[in-house]
Amino acid sequence: MLRLHDTATGTVRPLEQRQPGVVTMYVCGLTVYDVPHIGHGRAALVFDVLRRYLEFSGVRVDHVSNVTDIDDKIIDRAAVERRSPEEVALQYEEVWWDAVDSLGVLRPTHTPHATGYVVQMVQLIDELVRRGAAYETSDGVYLAVDQVDGYGLLARQSLDSLRAGARVEVGEEKRSPVDFVLWKKAKPGEPTWESPWGPGRPGWHTECVVMSLALLGDGFDLHGGGIDLAFPHHENERAQAIAWGRSFASHWVHHGMVTVGEEKMAKSLGNFVTLTDLLSRADPRAYRLLVLRAHYRSPMEVTPATLADATESLSRLDALARRFGLDPSLGEESVADASGLGVDPAALSAFVERMDDDLDTPGAVAGIFDLVRQANAAADAGDSEGARTLAVSVAVLAGALGLRFTGSGPAVDDQTSQLVNARDQARAERDWVRADEIRAELEALGWVVEDTADGTRLHLRQP
Repeated sequence: MLRLHDTATGTVRPLEQRQPGVVTMYVCGLTVYDVPHIGHGRAALVFDVLRRYLEFSGVRVDHVSNVTDIDDKIIDRAAVERRSPEEVALQYEEVWWDAVDSLGVLRPTHTPHATGYVVQMVQLIDELVRRGAAYETSDGVYLAVDQVDGYGLLARQSLDSLRAGARVEVGEEKRSPVDFVLWKKAKPGEPTWESPWGPGRPGWHTECVVMSLALLGDGFDLHGGGIDLAFPHHENERAQAIAWGRSFASHWVHHGMVTVGEEKMAKSLGNFVTLTDLLSRADPRAYRLLVLRAHYRSPMEVTPATLADATESLSRLDALARRFGLDPSLGEESVADASGLGVDPAALSAFVERMDDDLDTPGAVAGIFDLVRQANAAADAGDSEGARTLAVSVAVLAGALGLRFTGSGPAVDDQTSQLVNARDQARAERDWVRADEIRAELEALGWVVEDTADGTRLHLRQP
């Protein structure tokens, strides 16, 4: 059974399912006011890998990820550019989907937009006011967090500790510095909706609690996002659900930040690299591989050197696919299908054991690339059947992580395999003349010859 770290308990524990065979998962999406940075890309990839592994394990995933299409940042950008907030949001939402599609991220089952749920948000806030958990001020409506049992759970702090560390700005009417806004009363020039407190718009923390419960229902299985969202955003969602009398997420999963030096990557810090820029300069699979090589809860730094190393590793994966003529559709199967495809049982067992242990993708990826080495070694030694089993295992297990190969072609025949072995032997003996003669023979047969650290690799010349 898959065990994941739960921020609420601070422990790694089994991911329990409200309905056996189905995982209901809500992941905080993007506020669409600018080009996404590579930290956003990591968020999308972490939960894509989790979803893919759950589906590989035979579980259906009901995946919801929202789009925040009304927010202070969207309004501010629209004002500067003299456009409507709707135009700004639409532009950058399209940029976002183009980017995640390039990364091979599966689209969520549902992508609710905040503006489509404002009526339900007003109803929630009204209910919280009637219950005495929220109060009105001159600038909006606030949740009184001292009315919420256990507030601070996801911050791993008590309410008194949070109060001590909070500040109230001059002129604020909040009863407590940790109370947070549910409804913002209208300011000139801003988009507004009607409410019992006059025209205005909902606060950011309210949208996700409404959409998650509307689409997934009470007690849904998993809520996810970056660790920077655990507090206050996710804590404030949880507080509203509790004050509303609803059961909320059963498991909280948060991933680490992408860092530049010792800082997280964020637009507000001015240190972000855009995801679109990275994807224009590097194989999108290289970024997925970097994400997989870092445990999801650990910080991750992206540099030209780490991207180059990931790209080189991908070339080994692609060379294996070409050597064995692997079908690109391999990797779309479940654990139940794997045996029928001839996946090595020990390799499958090791992969599942690593992934079930808090999504140990670094261990799983290391195991996959060890299989690449074993498959090539078996083929070089003439064990074509064993080599084929290992190569298929690579394709299926890498595919379960969304890591696909490119450039596959027909399998290498025995004659060609013998030439490859002879060339590698000649190179090992530093017989460069003989190695070049065999290269010419291979090229005459239609192969493009690559020299790699693992030996000679082949792929078919493009017509």
